Amino acid sequence: MGVGMELLVVQWPKVEAMEPGDRQDLLTDAAFGEVYSHDLLEHGWSWPTREGEDWYGRYAFKRTLGSYKPHFWATHRWDHLREFVDPDVREVLDLFLDALIWDGLESTENAGTGLPERAPAWDADLLVCRPPEDLPLIAGWWRKAAPQLETLRTQFDRQAAAPDGWVSTFEEFSDLLTDWGEIAMEAERRGWGIVGLRC
Repeated sequence: MGVGMELLVVQWPKVEAMEPGDRQDLLTDAAFGEVYSHDLLEHGWSWPTREGEDWYGRYAFKRTLGSYKPHFWATHRWDHLREFVDPDVREVLDLFLDALIWDGLESTENAGTGLPERAPAWDADLLVCRPPEDLPLIAGWWRKAAPQLETLRTQFDRQAAAPDGWVSTFEEFSDLLTDWGEIAMEAERRGWGIVGLRC
């Protein structure tokens, strides 16, 4: 079945107030609990409505079916595309992708993000873990990159498109990055962090 990911934005102190051994269960309940009445794969935000559960939100990416593979393939497509991109756009997308997508490619990994190296924050199986203090930088990179996404279309079609598979078209690539941008902006707005649970 491969690796899946459930993406949450969370109020950091709420999770850190739990005993370390209880944090995985807390996050899992948030991702898969009964607070949602609609399809877990429906694109966009899901917000809990029960009293006392206003410390997190869940985001479902467009066309990923909960799989982590599209995120890996987005970095693969970017690796083929990036040398043909304007240097200023390449720089901010390198930073943005390195900050958010787990196990990035060598071309983007440690791209001088300025984000501190950290040991895993919690005793939980996470593919993504970005505390609130990282979000102003990450969201700032997205604000610079977003207006330039459409300029990548021609070179994506020439250098990175594929006849089939995950993230094989520019629309799929753009949609995935735009979803990550939406997540980063919302987390920054709330002063929350981002976690991606492996599932």
